[in-house]
Parts: sequence; C-alpha cells; structure tokens
Amino acid sequence: MCGITGFIDRQSQSRDTLRQTVESMTATLRHRGPDDAGSWVDDSCGLAFGHCRLAVVDLSEHGHQPMHSDNGRYVLNYNGEIYNFADVRRQLEATGKRFRGSGDTETLVAAIERWGLVDALGRCNGMFALALWDRQERTLSLARDRMGEKPLYYGWSGRRLLFGSELKALRAHPAFDASVDRDALTLYLRHNCVPAPYSIYQGIRKLPPGTIVTLNESQTASPGVLPEPRPYWSLAEVVTEGSGHRFTGDVDTAVDELDALLRDAVGIRMFADVPLGAFLSGGIDSSLIAALMQVQATGKVKTFTVAFDDRIYNEAGDAERVAAHLGTEHTELLVTHDDALDVVPRLADLYDEPFSDSSQLPTFLLSRLTREHVTVALSGDGGDELFGGYNRYLWASGMWERLRRLPRPLRTGIGSALEVVPPRWWDAAYHGVEPALPQKLRLRTPGLKVQKLAGVLGSEDVADLHLRLASHFQHPDRLVLGGAEPPSLFTGSSGPRLADSVEQMMYLDTVTYLPDDILVKVDRASMGVSLEARVPFLDHRVVARAWQLPADMKIRSGTGKWLLRRLLHRYVPEALVERPKMGFGAPIGSWLRGPLRPWAEDLLSESRLRREGFFDPAPVRRLWVEHQSGRRERQYELWDILMFQIWLEANQGARSPVGS
Repeated sequence: MCGITGFIDRQSQSRDTLRQTVESMTATLRHRGPDDAGSWVDDSCGLAFGHCRLAVVDLSEHGHQPMHSDNGRYVLNYNGEIYNFADVRRQLEATGKRFRGSGDTETLVAAIERWGLVDALGRCNGMFALALWDRQERTLSLARDRMGEKPLYYGWSGRRLLFGSELKALRAHPAFDASVDRDALTLYLRHNCVPAPYSIYQGIRKLPPGTIVTLNESQTASPGVLPEPRPYWSLAEVVTEGSGHRFTGDVDTAVDELDALLRDAVGIRMFADVPLGAFLSGGIDSSLIAALMQVQATGKVKTFTVAFDDRIYNEAGDAERVAAHLGTEHTELLVTHDDALDVVPRLADLYDEPFSDSSQLPTFLLSRLTREHVTVALSGDGGDELFGGYNRYLWASGMWERLRRLPRPLRTGIGSALEVVPPRWWDAAYHGVEPALPQKLRLRTPGLKVQKLAGVLGSEDVADLHLRLASHFQHPDRLVLGGAEPPSLFTGSSGPRLADSVEQMMYLDTVTYLPDDILVKVDRASMGVSLEARVPFLDHRVVARAWQLPADMKIRSGTGKWLLRRLLHRYVPEALVERPKMGFGAPIGSWLRGPLRPWAEDLLSESRLRREGFFDPAPVRRLWVEHQSGRRERQYELWDILMFQIWLEANQGARSPVGS
C-alpha cells in the first residue's frame, strides 16, 4: 500500500525544480508508505510523479515506483493491491513475458503494456488508485478501483494540474489555491463527509469509483479543462443485471455458493509477505471474515478489538467470545475517554478534509493497536450495504409500510410531539423496561433513535425517508453563508430505478455512504498508522452475487443480513453473534457536555464564527444551547461543525469570501 501524487506544470521549469516540488508533495504522504520513496519527471511536458511505498508484497527493490513498462511506453504511479495478480501473471507468462520480481505492480504495468489500461483493469481484482503516463500518446490517465477503497483527488490549481492520494499532497504544491467550496460545505453538513465528485476545495475533485479520466496533451495545456471520467466498471450495470436475473435456488444452495465465493475473496486477500490479521468487533460481518480466515490459515489468525470504558459502546466481550470459539490469537484494548480525547487534535490532519463520522475515533484507535502487531488487516466493511444490515432498511421495510397509511400532517404532528420529550427521558423509561424485552428489541441509544424517528415521520415517500435518515442537517444551506447545496447521487436521476424501495436504498448507500464515508474512514485511519486494510466483501464478484440474491434473502421477518447470518452460523454459534446492531461509535454527546466543552465553546464562539464567515452563528449557538440543556441530542450536528472548525484551524490558508 502506498501514497501517490504528481502534477503537470507547463510553465518553464527545470528538471531539478520539478523533482524538488514533487518530492515535497510526496513527503506529506510518508505515513502511507514509510518503506521507500521515488520520483520521476519529464521536463518536456512539466510532468512529475511522486510515490511512497508500504512494502507488503515483494519487499525487494523490484517493487520500487514509479515503474516503467519494458517497452518504455508507460510510466505507472500506483497505490493498491491486485489480489489475483498471480493469475494475471500466468496469463502474461503464457505470452512469453518474463518478470524480474514477484510483486503486483510489475504485473499490472505489464498487463497495461499487453492489453491497454481498460482491459488490464477489467482483468484485475483489487483496490487501487493510479496515475499512468503514456509516453507515446502523451496522455495522463487517472483511475480508481471499482468500489472506491483507495482515494484519488485531482484538479486544476491555477495553471497546474495536481493529483494525489490525499489533499495534503496537493496543498504542498506552491501554486495550490486553498479556496473553500461553500457548496461542497453544505453537502458535508448533510452527510458528515464531502461526497464525490466534490472536494472541500474549489476546482479539486474526487475521482468516482470504477472510473478513468484521461487528459491528452492539449487538455493538459488548457487550465480548467477536465474531461468527464468514464466508467470501466459500473455498479449500476451490475445492479440492473443482477436484479433482472435473480438467483432461483434454495437457501442451502445460496449459502453454499456464498460460502465458496466469500472464502475465495478472503483467501486471496490473505496473501502478503508481512504479518496479517483482522479487525473483530464480534458482529456479523467481522466475525464471518475472521472465521473464513481461520479455516484457511495454517496457524492462529491474529484478531483485534478496541472498546471504550462505557457499557453502551463496549463490544469487547462479544469479540472475545467469538475469538475464543474460532481459536484466534486475540488482542483487546479497552481505551479510556482520555485515550480517545487525545486523538481529537489529530483528526484534522488525519482525515485531511472535513469528516465527522464519530466512529473515526475508535477506527483510528483500532488501527493503531493492530499496527503494533501486523502490517495488513482484513475488515468486515461492506456487508451492511450489500446484504441489508442497516436499521434504516428495517424501518423502511416494516415501519414505513404501516406509517405511510396515516395522513402526512398527522405523522408530522406525532413527530413534533415526540421531539418535545428530551432524549434522556426516553432513555430512562426504556432502561426501566429493558430487562423484560427480547434481545432483538434492546437498543443502545433509545433516546437518539426516538429523536431520529421524530425527524422522519413527515417524510413524503421512501426516497425522502432515506434522504432524511442519511442527513445530519436537513437544510444545510441555511447554515452555510453563501452556500447552495449542489446536486448529488441522492438527489439526481442517474442510476437504476429498482422496484423494491429497500434495495433502492441499498444501492444508493453503496455508491454514496460506503465510498464517501465508510471507506474514507477506514483508509485514513489505517494508512495514518501505515496499516493496509483489505475488505473482502467488496470483491466485485461478491458484489455481483449479492445483487443476484432476492431481497427476502437479505431481509426476512424483520432481520437484516438474513443469508449472511445463516452462513456465519456454520462457523459460530448463533448465541454468540445474535444481538442488536451496535455500530462503532463514541460517546460524543457526553463529551461535549463534559471534557470537550471548553474546547468546543472556543471553536463555536459567536465572535469566532463571525470572524471566519462560514457559518451563521445564530443557528449554531441554538444547537449548542439545546445540547447543553439536554432538551435535544445535537451531538452529530455539532460534531459536523466542530470537525470543520478544527480542519479550518489546521489549514489556515483555507479561504473563500462570501459570493466568490
């Protein structure tokens, strides 16, 4: 795993200047690749590539980048892993190709030389972001993996075309324009992340998953010109094909086939020349990944868990019981609030762009613990989106079908009445009856869930319900001065239109929430400590299979991930893993009323907000007062604003006059 960066600067510059600049940009990414660094420049066109390497496969000098093809036509700057590179290599060897090393980078550049970029990527099963210079055609191509596991930013800053794995590399270029995109800021407040193709900076984009953007010589000489990315793989097509050709076999056959497919997806991700382990929360997804690793391993798999010293957020006991059953070598770290709070000042640099999913804290702490023991870790992310695991899917499939029969004004009135009762009162009432409730009705934060329910009762339809559930702020443009919310995949008309409303939600989550939130969180937290995270559920073969399964094999009788659970029960007793979904959060609400209150007060002060000019102070202060009084739980909205505030503080050059 690595970090990549580079630029094209057509201004007259010496080779030494190009190299010095790109090496300065590369230095900002050394956490992504501390084992080696390289650069390459072509002063005839002002092109510079920079690369830093985390050596995972083929630890020798044969993995050094940027890497040239044998015929000299291509120069590859690549971040990622091709899991089936051995198969691809055998295909190339059958044509007479001979390799010097044993790594996937050499295989990938040879595949591009043989078949071209699009066909080569179609043969590859992996995660990656790359830049490819074609010296014959004089074109620069940028590409990203199918599901968006690895990040890639690009865009014009003045007359320079910049790209990189993280924004900090682009900011290191002396010509970088740090103007904040206020419209992107409104999307951030809605979704607690900046969704692709937007970034927080004007003129800088994220390359969407599964796409390639290619700039020819005239385009690289024309500042502001950015051709549209073109897909080499389309989830929309996979969904359309899968939903039109459903699996028609029985349940046992479905479990058998999913078992074989996931076992292979896990198995090919276990290849590494460095120590390897797995994240384990004790939930459905991570337990299944750990189980499939252990049955294929020659020794004990190393598994890792962290939890807060807070009963509500502590999953350590569940993970320990699963680990004991599987026989893994388990490491557990119970972190204190002080441990987590110590990480807060690092978040702006770690996530590099405003990002406010509160699970960013435990994810970083888990990654840091894991990196003390291994260099690669497998993760269970993606199971919820593909197999129907989120509570909102259950709401839409069950509750909404009943509630929608009520007139909308009545539903809105009920929601308003529910909001009058402070969440802590709901918590107290719930905990009084909790011992008598069945396991599936036990909730971690009942007050917050009632508050969320109150906010969606007035929804017009399922699409509106989904948008509300996926939003922190319903009207973020009312908060951002000079900001207007731009279109997104949630509000646009592109993509398949599925008959099943829950499957429509799952598709949207897979193209928005998964790459823009979940995978950003995992990438930055893991790479921030030089740990490579691999995600077997996002093997494109698993994705295709998931969309062939009928909806009732994903959600049945009020239970999400129904088929995945059936598979897991082959390896882990039902009693060890069947419990209410917890998520992976942190007690932000109590921190903001306690140890984080002085820090937050300073960042949210009216005078500061007026001076900076991004937020209307009045609604921000109302949120703060409501939260402190306990009348409403406003922790998520406040965390959104606070994470932007510390990002802005850490990037003092960020600017954007109102109306710019």
